[in-house]
Amino acid sequence: MEKYDLIILGSGAAAFGAAIKAVDLGAKVAMIEKGTIGGTCVNVGCVPSKHLLLVGELNYYRNHGHAGLDVSTFLDFARTINEKREIVEGLRNGRYVNVIDALGINLVRGKAAFVSKNEVNVDGKNLQAKKFLIATGSSPHIVPIEGIDKVDYLTNVEAMELSELPESMVVLGGRALGLEFAQMFAHFGTKVTVLQRSPRIIPEEESIISDYLKTYLEEEGINIQTNVSLKRVKKEKDNIVVRTLVGGEKREFEAEKLLMSTGRKPNTADLGLEKAGVKVSDNGAIIVNEEMRTSSPNIWAAGDVVGEPMLETVAGKEGAIAAENALADKGKKMDFGAVPHAVFTIPQVASVGLTEKQAEEKGITCRCSAIPMELVPKALLAKDTRGLVKMVIDAKTERILGVHILASLAADMIHEGVLAVKYGLTIDDIIDTVHVFPTMTEAVKLVAQSFRKDISKMSCCAE
Repeated sequence: MEKYDLIILGSGAAAFGAAIKAVDLGAKVAMIEKGTIGGTCVNVGCVPSKHLLLVGELNYYRNHGHAGLDVSTFLDFARTINEKREIVEGLRNGRYVNVIDALGINLVRGKAAFVSKNEVNVDGKNLQAKKFLIATGSSPHIVPIEGIDKVDYLTNVEAMELSELPESMVVLGGRALGLEFAQMFAHFGTKVTVLQRSPRIIPEEESIISDYLKTYLEEEGINIQTNVSLKRVKKEKDNIVVRTLVGGEKREFEAEKLLMSTGRKPNTADLGLEKAGVKVSDNGAIIVNEEMRTSSPNIWAAGDVVGEPMLETVAGKEGAIAAENALADKGKKMDFGAVPHAVFTIPQVASVGLTEKQAEEKGITCRCSAIPMELVPKALLAKDTRGLVKMVIDAKTERILGVHILASLAADMIHEGVLAVKYGLTIDDIIDTVHVFPTMTEAVKLVAQSFRKDISKMSCCAE
């Protein structure tokens, strides 16, 4: 029977974060995968969706509002999907498949299940290890709506493999995935309706950002309905009909395609976790402590399989921490306080740290300031002044608690905010830092300055 220092179940970001760290520590490692190498992000998540979002953006905006440009474009949807496949295959091979060989990891193909806390079975073959890491990721969560089993709905996986562009689409869910796909297909030319259960889209974000983004998306022709209660779905001729209550009123929405973007669920079924003594929560997520250790002392877990936040970057970090703790007993802990996240709509949303509401709920006396992007010179030059930057600070210490951005490049702009939150910087630390002019990231300095003065009456680069 083969024996290893560490056996990893899965091959996504958490698995590779762990594998790289384990090899650095001199461990003998096996990685078990039943499906496609690379997990969600590279295959059916971040990589293909952000590529398609960019193509949709170029198709929709065309001349980007500049008077001197007159660009006529024609979208070839089938070629766009083929290009996406080529990019995914290239990154999968370059960043995952080839890395396995370079690290000297033994890749075992097949379905794994624990037979004890020290042993797994892979398609009839048993493997033993001193330590294990469960990094099996997540899959789309399909809400139990009446009739859903009788219609051909899409998830993000099928939506990015369509051979033809649909004329219309209903998207269930108004958080990151739902909004990104809604705008992606709207930019391609599909008529899109978004149905969101809560009173706001992206409800965890600052309310002002949620409200502004909803306005921008609606201006592009996307129909967004909030306070929606889903009742039934059914097939009628060539379309799918969604019966709902919207604010207590009965309404029906009809489209050629139905996209389910109602969250994700951890992949923990059929892993034999009970035989290994690994406990899960009510939603199926593996329960871990701050060091990513499960209820079984020699088994760790990381990534989407342990629940929110389900982010590729978090998964990679959790995997590395888990491996180091498992193999070297470092006692490292995952710090979620300065983890940024983004929504890749146009404009983008990016956030780190506490919102104003969260600070108040923690009993922190805070101050907030928000500036419109129209006060940022680079946004004016780019002719896209949609959005704002909001900063939350401790009223006593003026330490930065949170930064929240709605702007065309928000996902790139957020990282100065990440460092500010992570290292407890104050607004003066940001103000005293020289920024390149003109840049979008200068907005972070401007919002810090806005606590001290009226920046609408400042000249460029003024301190």
